[in-house]
Amino acid sequence: MKETYKNYNPRQASLDEARALLTQAAQAAMAAGDLPQVELPDFIVEIPADPKNGDVACNLAMAGARVFKKAPRQIAETILAHLPDLTDSPVDRVEIAGPGFLNVYLSTGPYTGTVYAATLNEEYGRTDWGKGQKVNVEFVSANPTGPMHLGNARGGALGDCLAAVLDWAGCDVTREFYVNDAGNQIQKFGKSLSVRYQQIFVGEEAAPLPEDCYQGEDIKVLARAFADQEGDKWMTADEEARKQALIDFALPKNIAGLERDLAKYRIAYDVWFRESTLHDSGAVQAVVDKLLASGACYKAEDGAIMYRSAQFSEKYGAANKRKDEDEAKDEVLVRANGIPTYFAADIAYHYNKLAVRGFDKAIDVWGADHHGHVARMKGAMDAVGLDGAKLDVVLMQLVKLVRDGQPVRMSKRTGKAITLTDLLDEVPIDSARFFFNMREAGSQVEFDLDLAVKEDSDNPVYYVQYAHARICSILKKLAAAGIEYEGIHAWAGYTWPEEAERDLIRAVGAFPAEIVGAAKNYDPARITRYVIDLAGSFHKFYNSCRILDAEPATRQARIALCLAVKQVIFNVLTMFKITVPEQM
Repeated sequence: MKETYKNYNPRQASLDEARALLTQAAQAAMAAGDLPQVELPDFIVEIPADPKNGDVACNLAMAGARVFKKAPRQIAETILAHLPDLTDSPVDRVEIAGPGFLNVYLSTGPYTGTVYAATLNEEYGRTDWGKGQKVNVEFVSANPTGPMHLGNARGGALGDCLAAVLDWAGCDVTREFYVNDAGNQIQKFGKSLSVRYQQIFVGEEAAPLPEDCYQGEDIKVLARAFADQEGDKWMTADEEARKQALIDFALPKNIAGLERDLAKYRIAYDVWFRESTLHDSGAVQAVVDKLLASGACYKAEDGAIMYRSAQFSEKYGAANKRKDEDEAKDEVLVRANGIPTYFAADIAYHYNKLAVRGFDKAIDVWGADHHGHVARMKGAMDAVGLDGAKLDVVLMQLVKLVRDGQPVRMSKRTGKAITLTDLLDEVPIDSARFFFNMREAGSQVEFDLDLAVKEDSDNPVYYVQYAHARICSILKKLAAAGIEYEGIHAWAGYTWPEEAERDLIRAVGAFPAEIVGAAKNYDPARITRYVIDLAGSFHKFYNSCRILDAEPATRQARIALCLAVKQVIFNVLTMFKITVPEQM
């Protein structure tokens, strides 16, 4: 029976059953001559917001008014007259509402099937919607020249949980971090380190730090560590050699720090992809040559290679242009001095994802300030002979930290801008991962530092964890009274007469469909909101339905329902790498 419920989606099963039943009835009505013989119109079956309107609502009679040339209510009555015998059917009855809506009410069977599925299948919620398509999710990809900021904290939780949702939806997911270890920012990093290193031996006045260098304290720390190891021997070296020595020393430390901090945040990447490999392997030059050969690029008079950006980006949205320009201009891909721009490497990187490694879909999680880069990047995939529609970008809005209702911009510990590690030192990791996934990516997050550390039902992650712990406590109390769960045979035939029971089962049954919805919309926050609602439904159920002193079959059915809810909460929290306490 366990195999029966693999990839089971109760909500979708109900929609499919209702569609098939009403289609069969409409066809029977046509065959009997009670409706004209026509091709059935497209119609909608959906889960109504209010269960008083049925488990499934359908607009077939409304949609068929034109082709059947009858009033919707008359069509609905005719369809009802041709329903097959519903004995032993998943459907209990169908009623007409308003001008002709068909409301389908399920029998006990589908409710029981949902509880079976959630108690027998430890991976209940998984579906085969994604059909194993290869999906690359690239997120955070923070600059390795400094510490990660709050945007990276949100991007980390969002990207990791999005990858988890896609995995549960049946995709073959790869989590990836793109290491920008080449280009201008690395040269700037080396220059900043070189100046700070020299200052150790000659002072800041003799070696002032230019304004365009990195000003952070972390640069000083790295330069001091290098000096402790190497002494002053690099003071007499050529500037380029000194810079490179410092980069070779400091960059691996920073990258290791990124890995360490992200691991603390419970993020484990499958791939750490280095930008430098694209340059070293000739992949950047190969893409540039490909664009030149196709006419998407051309050589300017000064020798720079220009890309016809607007031509390819227009179909995907706003072309890349400055506010003071009437139209987008061609972009430099390779400078006149022969050095490729960052955009050239970015094109090569995404070409590598889609063409070389063969991902069916590449998803990037970017800050909203990169919105102007989306159309040009998707257009570049078309320009290089791929399909820009295979690249999707999730744009993420800013994070606003508040304490005592007031904005917080600086770390109490350092007096500087708050970093990922500052945040994780102050709030539980469970709260950070949960809070950053409570709103869709396109909405600003207001992160309440006071709420994140509260241990009561005001804190949403605590509220969900408490529901799981409460079920564990119920089961322990039952065991202490000599009552164990005896399996599905102990409550066979139970009809779920209480509305609180049915409401809770509906919530459990929605889980696989919510996974699919979250995957389709790249919105893991949908699952966070769902599990909060599920916890609320459980608390209502527990307050209105007795378990310990209920009649034996009723008690066993309600224990099964508790186990179903427990499994769903466990699956959501572990999917999002949040701890699942058994007592609180």
